[in-house]
Amino acid sequence: MKLTEIAPNRFRFLKSRIAPACSDLPRPFVISDEMPPTEQVDGRFYTSKAAFRAVGRANGLTEVGNEKFKPKQRASNDPQVKKRRDEALQIAVAKYRSGVRV
Repeated sequence: MKLTEIAPNRFRFLKSRIAPACSDLPRPFVISDEMPPTEQVDGRFYTSKAAFRAVGRANGLTEVGNEKFKPKQRASNDPQVKKRRDEALQIAVAKYRSGVRV
């Protein structure tokens, strides 16, 4: 940012324009399907990532980093937990009102 006088004794910060993010490469970055020969569980070597993954999926394997986890269920959303919490609070309030101080 640059401080600029726009009128006598009046200044403003002028935001410098940021150039859009551009690469120095002449074309977009493309991830290749080629890979060094890698052995899959069937004993064959694959140089294609797509073929390697297809064989793994067909054999019931999970590629690390691509597995999808089930959303976690919060304990506080369980109706039984809410009911027990409410009951515990009611008991605590009743004890306090009756004069029990611990």
